Amino acid sequence: MTYIMFLLLFGLILGLVGVASNPSPYFAALGLVVVAGMGCGVLVGHGGPFLSLVLFLIYLGGMLVVFAYSAALAAEPYPETWGSGPVAVYMAVYLLGVLLASSVFWGGWYEASWIPADELGEFSVFRGDVGGVALMYSAGGGMLLISAWVLLLTLFVVLELTRGLSRGSLRAV
Repeated sequence: MTYIMFLLLFGLILGLVGVASNPSPYFAALGLVVVAGMGCGVLVGHGGPFLSLVLFLIYLGGMLVVFAYSAALAAEPYPETWGSGPVAVYMAVYLLGVLLASSVFWGGWYEASWIPADELGEFSVFRGDVGGVALMYSAGGGMLLISAWVLLLTLFVVLELTRGLSRGSLRAV
């Protein structure tokens, strides 16, 4: 389990570096999907499979919309890949920064802290993540409605900003 968590966290860092270093929206969207998958894998490793599944499905739906908008508005015939010169330099600089930051905090992290949340799950009737989802809907219902309203408002603002000269959001086509 420790090796799987190490690989998931390593993939999460590599995906974040890929998103931060790439100017092309095509590859940045791919990097975000990799980061979402790795982050949800870390959540599963810590005992939250239901929360991880819901987060991954909702995030992939949102990423599909973001990728469609970015692909429609980018209109790059030859986008820069992760192997091109400037992007590779950015990736090397970001990985060097991550290595320097991890060397500063290296002494305080141990593998014993990677214990799953539901270690004694066979003695329990309910799982921790399902109880958290129920609490989110019961006690956090007002915040859930406010968040839905903000997302709807953001969608209309983005559509208005990308409208251009009254030709719709797909002006590159």
